[in-house]
Amino acid sequence: MTRTLHDDLGAPVDVAGVVRRVVSLVPSLTEALASVRPEALVGATVWCTHPADLDVPRVRGTKNPDLAAIRALAPDLVVANKEENRELDVRRLREAGIPVWVTDIATVPGAVASMETLFVDALRWAPPSWLSQARTLWCGDLPPVTGRAVVPIWRDPWMVVGGDTFTSDLLRRLGWENAYADTDRYPTVEPADIDARRPDVVLLPDEPYVFTAEDGPEAFATPTRLVSGRLLTWYGPSLVEAAKTLQR
Repeated sequence: MTRTLHDDLGAPVDVAGVVRRVVSLVPSLTEALASVRPEALVGATVWCTHPADLDVPRVRGTKNPDLAAIRALAPDLVVANKEENRELDVRRLREAGIPVWVTDIATVPGAVASMETLFVDALRWAPPSWLSQARTLWCGDLPPVTGRAVVPIWRDPWMVVGGDTFTSDLLRRLGWENAYADTDRYPTVEPADIDARRPDVVLLPDEPYVFTAEDGPEAFATPTRLVSGRLLTWYGPSLVEAAKTLQR
């Protein structure tokens, strides 16, 4: 029996009473869903790299999904994200009769709440143990600020994580102030501008741009540290690992 629910954006979604086939267009959500019912995942993007042994049809990328391939997979539900995926693709899938659940995530507590709604209300799957762990680890009072950080996500042009983003909130919950918290979400900057903000460290992730020891640190006078992009930007099982690893 179909149920009409509302996703994170308030859009009505007709969800099957029993959800057996899911296509995920978001790497974080793919990892989250696979942690509970990997057999229910029938499609994912080429960027869905976790779990490493995920063996499902690939439906191209987050920004250019193969809509015909998704329709052919006959999913009970497609899961998407407001920032990761295009509204046009979501609309075209819905017009083709495919139910799409869109998440909207800008903070760590928001991610936990969004996934709880997805698992409990939309999918009617038992929420995983890592989700309650993530709530305990991340959703308490903010700690004192102990330093300032900058997170570049691209170069040529250089772009950094700004305010009102999941990563900025995650940093703050680790005790770090995002030196660009007062800007737009992903401003374009110059390395000299980053140094001028006097951060204690520049964190160089390996996605979406793959910074390495030979590509990135040389641009800054500020100390740099190479970090996992998954731990800085993904919401899902990685949140438990991120709390332990990034705090170190």
